[in-house]
Amino acid sequence: MNAPPMFTALRNPRFARLYTAQTVSQIGDALTWVGLALLAYQLTGGRNAAVVLGAALTLRVLAFVIFSPLAGVIADRIDRKWLLVGCDFGRMVVIGLLPFVHQVWQVYVLMFLVNALTAFFTPTNQATVPLVVGQEDSGPAFALSSATTELINIIGPGLAGIVAALLGGRNLFFVDAVSFLLSGLLILTLPALRAVQGEVQRSTWTDIRDGTARLWRDPPIRFALLLELVAAVTGALILVNTVSRIQGDLRLSESTYGWVMAAYGLGATLASLVVGFVGKRWPRTRFILLGALVTSVAVLPGNIAPLPAILVLWLLAGIGQNWVNLPAETLLAERTEEAAQGRVYGAHFAWSHLWYAFAYPLAGFLGTRLPHEDFLIGSGIALMLLLLVAGWLRPRTEDQPTASMGSTSESA
Repeated sequence: MNAPPMFTALRNPRFARLYTAQTVSQIGDALTWVGLALLAYQLTGGRNAAVVLGAALTLRVLAFVIFSPLAGVIADRIDRKWLLVGCDFGRMVVIGLLPFVHQVWQVYVLMFLVNALTAFFTPTNQATVPLVVGQEDSGPAFALSSATTELINIIGPGLAGIVAALLGGRNLFFVDAVSFLLSGLLILTLPALRAVQGEVQRSTWTDIRDGTARLWRDPPIRFALLLELVAAVTGALILVNTVSRIQGDLRLSESTYGWVMAAYGLGATLASLVVGFVGKRWPRTRFILLGALVTSVAVLPGNIAPLPAILVLWLLAGIGQNWVNLPAETLLAERTEEAAQGRVYGAHFAWSHLWYAFAYPLAGFLGTRLPHEDFLIGSGIALMLLLLVAGWLRPRTEDQPTASMGSTSESA
């Protein structure tokens, strides 16, 4: 029997090891955020745990925006294997220090450091996927990685709860540190992961600007990037305000909130499978446009929908989120030559997280000032952005790979 398209990438032994390393580290990462919540509650006596978590998320986005463009440039110039291994071992050390902290400021310092390392690891890992499997097969490989990530997001909190019950909350970080160690050891078994070098070695700052210039100069990639802003608005609404809707307005339990967020993650997982099976039969930009529309419309009735409807709507919202973000990653591989993929993925990682630096405060403002209309107004903002982008910037041609995208100018 033939394997489904998205699983054929595992026949490539180099990708199989890279994928396994990523999966192991992501399981550990899921433990980190549960452990951080428990640690924040312990350090603050429960009074300001939400403030600590909010600050940690803000530092996460800040680290991504600052460091990922530089990470992409470095990934284009050196053997990515050693960059990935260094990030894994570095995160192992930083996470291994968290059980010993006794002050909130220590949490902030360590979380900024670990996310700075993640800002180097993730775009480098993304750029390495097409390097390992080839541009033609990058779509199924990204789909498999995305489906796995979303599945871990669903089962991760439950797994973390079991580990915390058995070992204690602080010991979650030791398990996480071991996951980074295993990930790094797996990557060490890979051969060299060096991209083809460009013809001219330029300054670091020039290559950082070039990564962003490539995003905004290419019509399909620019279109995808702006629709990721739309998805960020609706995604932030869900991540920030769902708990108030479920436990505040509807007066339901924490476990019910967990089921609602699991439906959101399940939608993203199913969406990854669809993208993996469809492959190139549907243009990437069409997937992205449909995803932005689905996720924006799904949250529109969030303030008035009863629980059964919210479960279905959040499932659809998860599908829409994934149909924006996953095809965008593949689009970068298909429209960028190998020598520049590192800096393009680095720039994209920074810009896509910069959108959340706008979306999180917007969701918080709406949830605080307009708690009974937050989803309605937020969805309206997302739909207006969607109409503007689709009406003015939708590419006139289909998003086929363009070899000429490789030559860049200094004009950016």
